[in-house]
Amino acid sequence: MLELRPNCECCNRDLPPDRTGAYICSFECTFCADCAREHLHGRCPNCGGELLPRPQRSAAALARHPAATQRIHNPQGCNKVLSA
Repeated sequence: MLELRPNCECCNRDLPPDRTGAYICSFECTFCADCAREHLHGRCPNCGGELLPRPQRSAAALARHPAATQRIHNPQGCNKVLSA
């Protein structure tokens, strides 16, 4: 089951689990749409994998399977991509 991480690893923007606008790689690294498109150009800075839109989880499913709460903020990884 997806963790549905609560924030963008690059800019730390909140990414609610019941809304669109989050992108993930196959390892569930999570980024906002702006960082995924504008800075990362659709590639995860951690694994090099493709970033795709994260699916939304319905309210009923969130009640049974809550989203993750631990924030991962790793702007250093994003800075490597930005300066490349």
